[in-house]
Amino acid sequence: MLISFWSFGVHQGGTVIGSARCKDFRSREGRMKAACNLVKLGITNLCVIGGDGSLTGANEFKTEWSELLADLLRAGKVTDQEAKKSCHLNIVGMVGSIDNDFCGTDMTIGTDSALHRIIEVVDAITTTAQSHQRTFILEVMGRHCGYLALVSALACGADWVFIPEMPPDNGWEEHLCRRLADQRARGSRLNVIIVAEGAMSREGKPISSDNIKKLVTDRLGFDTRTTILGHVQRGGTPSAFDRILGSRMGVEAVMALLEATPDTPACVVSLSGNQAVRLPLMECVQVTKDVTAAMVEGRFEDAIKLRGKSFENNWNTYKLLAHINPPDVKSNINMAIINIGAPCAGMNAAVRAAVRMGIIQGHNMLAVHDGFDGLAAGHIEDINWTSVSGWTGLGGSKLGTKRTLPGKLMEEISQNIGKFNIHALVIIGGFEAYVGGLEMVQAREKYEELCIPMVVIPATVSNNVPGSDFSIGADTALNTITSTCDRIKQSAAGTKRRVFLVETMGGYCGYLATMAGLAAGADAAYIFEEKFNIKDLEGNVEHLVEKMKTTVKRGLVLRNENSNANYTTDFIFNLYSEEGKGVFDCRKNVLGHMQQGGTPTPFDRNFGTKMGAKSVLWLTEKLKECYRHGRIFANTPNSACVLGMRKRALTFQPLAELKCDTDFEHRIPKTQWWLKIRPIMKILAKYNIKLDTSEHADIEHVVKKRTPLCN
Repeated sequence: MLISFWSFGVHQGGTVIGSARCKDFRSREGRMKAACNLVKLGITNLCVIGGDGSLTGANEFKTEWSELLADLLRAGKVTDQEAKKSCHLNIVGMVGSIDNDFCGTDMTIGTDSALHRIIEVVDAITTTAQSHQRTFILEVMGRHCGYLALVSALACGADWVFIPEMPPDNGWEEHLCRRLADQRARGSRLNVIIVAEGAMSREGKPISSDNIKKLVTDRLGFDTRTTILGHVQRGGTPSAFDRILGSRMGVEAVMALLEATPDTPACVVSLSGNQAVRLPLMECVQVTKDVTAAMVEGRFEDAIKLRGKSFENNWNTYKLLAHINPPDVKSNINMAIINIGAPCAGMNAAVRAAVRMGIIQGHNMLAVHDGFDGLAAGHIEDINWTSVSGWTGLGGSKLGTKRTLPGKLMEEISQNIGKFNIHALVIIGGFEAYVGGLEMVQAREKYEELCIPMVVIPATVSNNVPGSDFSIGADTALNTITSTCDRIKQSAAGTKRRVFLVETMGGYCGYLATMAGLAAGADAAYIFEEKFNIKDLEGNVEHLVEKMKTTVKRGLVLRNENSNANYTTDFIFNLYSEEGKGVFDCRKNVLGHMQQGGTPTPFDRNFGTKMGAKSVLWLTEKLKECYRHGRIFANTPNSACVLGMRKRALTFQPLAELKCDTDFEHRIPKTQWWLKIRPIMKILAKYNIKLDTSEHADIEHVVKKRTPLCN
């Protein structure tokens, strides 16, 4: 039996096929009924989307399949021929859970969307709380897992977070009140406390938002409000990340089923960094159960570690950045931070994290305003802990940023590095930041002042910096494009058949066009990296014409701004308009700079925070290596690096070594990971193409200590 769900859009939340917690399936009789239904329908491959309970049940179902089949045969409910055709059952799991409580995957489907709902509320609350100088307590979901609470706290710079994996130490009441009072004394008009619904004390007593409100009101007299989000976190439109994650995991699950043999164990499709991997289902379930056991037994440090390296890193980063705790002895190191290139959402989060981590390390932190122009002009000043309060949720660049490269300003830049006694430099920006860093490294031979450790943090909507699979700001731009495409398509509701042509930013990099196309359900996405000609355009038009003759009423085509000098947006619009006459009409939209604006998404806030903190820790270690004869001298290639996400890990790669992987003319890396998932978009648009399966994914084993994606 084949069921078509093409009429349902990727923008819809929830599940169009329905979901339920089935008590009957827990009994053998219930599983017998399920087995009989599958045999009668000739189904031997099953994809299960759910949490650890659903996946555990699915594994048990597979394990006893032969016995169930034998019982059905003896009872005469299936024939010998039917039993022979269904002699084995292959099962692949995908984890759908907003709590992100399943071990073995960095992100479960639905988690990022839930974080969007939470941060939307936090941002809205922040406005009123600052106006009235209030303390807000926000209770989020997470009965057994504190992921939503922890990442939300990181993303909004909360003063305190309560999670079930790590109950607060005894006497936490005094500590909390002291911290809140200290923040108020420093001039903060806002206090935010995030509570997971499963938070508890060391004695196992629940800690509710009402308990905390009473504590803060009674002891401090602060005007305090509570907000319990509840099921609003489960609803709404899925984020771009979740749409792409669901699509990728769905394709990988089907490939796993097609490649499975009768002896293949049940596996779960997981996300590791930006890679889709397959892990033994029951290994993941067991580690998930181990977390619960650790919490029950009071082994809270073990519970944090068992959640995975991502969770552990989030927890450690939060502890460091949540409150000021500088060392008694200063390092006498001056570390400068500069923004380069076009502004993007998440830059401020990276600056905040770098500043606070630097202060924690005992360094004196300096802010450089207006990019390399400001560095040359001496627009440099001290920046402290409170200076960056509330920066995580701010878009753009608070420091100011310009596209100017340092080449012609090197004399002035070197003089100011010496004048302000700068020992290390954090460069946050896009392709200009990368090229600017290279120019400074090359100028070390002439200017000794430039012989200091430097790190480039990629931050650009274009996601075109060599050395990193992701850039800060790209996720926010991607969500802006995706939501705009949703609105554009909805604008034609109730009208005749219509095709929309949308132009995206990105320079010569087609990341935004491709990923937005996948997230918004586009029929085509034209990019520079994948050459196209008039025959390709003609084929796309013909495909849309045929689709529009069915029940399909909307078409979406994306074009990267520099995809082709001759096949412009106007040319493609005119082509579609002419060839679609009598079948559909056409509209075009150039999104422009709205893609660079807006408040950063939870992903970009968290990614920026982690990158900023990690860059300063790396520079601190590099300074120790480069300290010779009473001064800092760094002239080796590995003293100037790009900090980037590569497949499954955050890595530091020397700027000089990345030159061979850079197309400087078109400002893009020569190798880009996302090109391999472009065929998924065409498959979902009902093109008859083949998916490249040459990179065969074998089942791996659960590795508890990886450095995964930031969320």
